[in-house]
Amino acid sequence: MTNAYRLLLSAALLSLAAPALAKGEAPPSPQEQQKAVAEFKASLHPRTGVIALPEAKARLNLGQGYVFYGPEDSRRVLVDAWGNPADAADGVLGMVFPAGGDFSNSWGAVVTFEDTGHITDKDAASQDYAAVLKDMQEATENANEERVKAGYGRMHLAGWAQAPTYDANRKVLVWARDLAAEGEPEHSLNYDVRSLGRTGVLSLNMVDGMSRLPVVKAAAGDLGQTVQFDAGARYADFVPGTDAEAEYGLAGLVAAGAGLAAAKKVGLIGILLAFGKKFAVLVAVAFGGAWRWLKGRFGKGDDADGQLQD
Repeated sequence: MTNAYRLLLSAALLSLAAPALAKGEAPPSPQEQQKAVAEFKASLHPRTGVIALPEAKARLNLGQGYVFYGPEDSRRVLVDAWGNPADAADGVLGMVFPAGGDFSNSWGAVVTFEDTGHITDKDAASQDYAAVLKDMQEATENANEERVKAGYGRMHLAGWAQAPTYDANRKVLVWARDLAAEGEPEHSLNYDVRSLGRTGVLSLNMVDGMSRLPVVKAAAGDLGQTVQFDAGARYADFVPGTDAEAEYGLAGLVAAGAGLAAAKKVGLIGILLAFGKKFAVLVAVAFGGAWRWLKGRFGKGDDADGQLQD
């Protein structure tokens, strides 16, 4: 099964149907599933072209090749469709998908901005990412107890799907993690694109299945070029001695996973525990969310205008 974490895949839905069938409830047919997805997609508000992100003092020059969904639509995709806890959508500025695709059959990029302070790249060439990976793997294992308590399966960091690489000209750091969630037949791909600004980092966190690595890798390289900070907010606009500076460099940014400002203070294990609730969950969501969502669409819990019920 490709993209195992996708909550709208038929195989996952069928596997969840067993408890319902035991109670005499019929699972939704493929036609009903398709109708639900089509209705949900039609209720969203995709945008193309230049997307202003005032919170980040930046913009995305997406052209016609990508579509952007704003914060409210993104919350519905992340929480209602993908089954993440509500706080997974906190602070999300939007999501980007390839044009012609959607939240159920293609990668999605979660857009956030972290006010990290200025991150120096002076030591970019000397970063020991092998050591960072080892520490992250250990911390991921240590965080599994908390994941289980929160109701999610164990997660294992298998390794880099792409080792961290830094474009010094564009000020873009890219890396990808190969994540194995227990009980899932395919490893998940978590692809990170970080564009450095004057005092913060714009993050595009892409999720998909490992089988689609070539597709996501190409898209990540392209998306990194769409980011443009406003005049005065660019990396080159940094004013030493005046602007706040991060307490870590590029390796700390990778370890944090999404540019957590308190990375050095919290410590690596604390970082992964904190982000495990917001980001790692995106690639290890509970499949039960799909069944609840589709039952809400077809069951007696629907309201008059077809909105989702809690």
